This record gives sequence, C-alpha cells and structure tokens, in this order.
Amino acid sequence: MAETTSPMEIDGPQPSNPNKGKSIFTGSSSSDGGKSSTPLVEKYRPQSLADVAAHRDIIDTIDRLTNENRLPHLLLYGPPGTGKTSTILAVARKLYGAQYSNMILELNASDDRGIGVVRQQIQDFASTQSFSFGTKASVKLVLLDEADAMTKDAQFALRRVIEKYTKGTRFALICNHVNKIIPALQSRCTRFRFAPLDASHIKERLQYVIKSEGFDVSEGGLTALVRLSNGDMRKALNILQSTHMASPHVTEEAVYLCTGNPMPKDIEQIAHWLLNESFADSFKHISETKMRKGLALVDIVREVTMFIFKIEMPADVRVQLINDLADVEYRLSFGCNDKLQLGSVISSFTHARSAIVAAVK
Repeated sequence: MAETTSPMEIDGPQPSNPNKGKSIFTGSSSSDGGKSSTPLVEKYRPQSLADVAAHRDIIDTIDRLTNENRLPHLLLYGPPGTGKTSTILAVARKLYGAQYSNMILELNASDDRGIGVVRQQIQDFASTQSFSFGTKASVKLVLLDEADAMTKDAQFALRRVIEKYTKGTRFALICNHVNKIIPALQSRCTRFRFAPLDASHIKERLQYVIKSEGFDVSEGGLTALVRLSNGDMRKALNILQSTHMASPHVTEEAVYLCTGNPMPKDIEQIAHWLLNESFADSFKHISETKMRKGLALVDIVREVTMFIFKIEMPADVRVQLINDLADVEYRLSFGCNDKLQLGSVISSFTHARSAIVAAVK
C-alpha cells in the first residue's frame, strides 16, 4: 500500500512552492475589482491556448498535437515575454484539468538545477507511475523554464532521463538562447521559435487590460508603452503597472519618466545638436540634458542609432556612423567613462558631417 501512495507523495509537493520562479495563476484575483496587489503579468496570464496573443501557427500546431494525444518533447525558444511559458501552462491545464498540480513538475532558474537535481528530483518525478483520474492524458509533464541556465553536465544527464522515461513523461524546455542548449537535447525535442510580438498584438492586449483595470491612459501613453516594450508583453504590462502607480494619468511623458528612457523629442534635439553644433556646444548641451533628465548615455546611443535611419545621408557614411555607435555601446557595457564615450559619439558625428559635406561638393 505504501508503494501505491508514493507517486502522490512525490508528485504533489514539487510545484507547490509559490515563491519559486513564475507563480501559477489561480484565477482568484480577478474578482477583486482590480485592487489586488497581484502583478498584472500574472493576473492577465493567458489561461487557455485561445487566450495566447499572436503565434497562432505555433499555438494551433501544439493544440492539434494535444487533441490527438501526440504531444512530443518541446523546446520553445525566443526573446522574453513572447508567450512561451504561458503556452506550456495552458497546454498543461488543458491536458490535466483539476489534476494539474499532480501531473506537472515546474522548475526554473530560481531552483537548483545542477546534475544532482536532474538525477534525483526530475528522475524521481519521471519514474513514478502516474494516475490520470479521468483526465485525457496519463503522461506527466516536466517543465524546465530558462533551460539555457542549466549546466552542461545537467543537460547531458537530462538527455538520458528523457530517453529512459519518454513512455510516461513529456519534457518541455523553455529558453531565450537556443545555442546554449546542447545539440543532443535539441534533437530530442520539437522546436518552436517565439518571435517578438507584433505591435498590434501588444496594443490590443494592453487595451484589454486598461479597460479591465479602469486605468486612465492617453493615446500617447499607449503608443509609448507599445514602443518601449520592443515586442515583450511582460515588459509592456510591467511598465504600465509601474507608471500607473507613479501617476494616475498615464501619459507619454509619464511613461518615459518612469522608465528613464529618453523621449522622442529629446532624441530629435540631441540629433540636431550632433549634426549642427560644434563639438564643445554639443558636449555641453547633451551633458546638461543628460543630467537634468537623468538619462543614461547607453539609452541615448541606442535611440540615436535608430534615429539615424530616418535621416538622409550617403550609405557609406551611415554604415560608418552606426559602426562607431556600436563600438561606443560595446565600451559602455564594460563600464567605460561616460564623458569619454560621449566625446566619442560627438566625434563620430563630426566626421560624418564632414563626409556628408564632402559628398555634396
């Protein structure tokens, strides 16, 4: 009798710790009128495959495999906030229903996932007999979020576990950088790439959240949220929530002020100084703006780089200028002096300006 009850003793406790990684949404916070302290990211996490924004081709494929009970091992990869974890959790809810917590083991970067965990915790979960209790599928699911953070030894050990327990367990690996997953693991999984979300999908979802929460968001504020998200739905919702906490009326200026990003009009002004003013005047004006508005030079460099594509200039000058700005950004990532790098940016534009004048003559 002890052997019969052991699977439930092993299966039950594994995903029950809500403090580790991405918590599992229970749906209880949606009835509090939006006044709960629950982060919007978790409150509005899709509960079914139909709720997942974008990537309909991938969602439909996984949905069909689930309906036909032919779900393979999965490797979902792509940038953060594109729906990878939400998709797998929605699949698990569809497969297991009320027995969800007993049939899934979820581990991510906040858990210890060295070779010991693969050999003990994951192997113990995968090796125990599962009971379907009337659900459609009897196979269990091991969800390894942020799998690219696993050690190489752990990945090699996981390869053997996947081979050994394929009959009763499916493995879903989620990562941002697929090149950090060993080829032996990649070949055992069906791979799906989640691209950054289209601006229209992010805007549609944000409008739904804003309406549900009763937030006061201007059209300019919504546009700023979509622009700063860069295809990351999680980032968009986090910015929306933090901006609303700082300012009841979410405007474009409030969004940029909350995130510390330079506003488009600031970038236009900085680009004007770089292209028209002398070295000394440009350095003075940009330094003053940077100090007054609390802007980071790396953000200015990235935004100015995007702005360059809107300016008409010879192709060779544009290429050299972008290459110079890329070098500046690279040096800033290593903590180089801001003033020296600002001087380098202005110097690059000075050379570009001379090249443009020479090309016109």
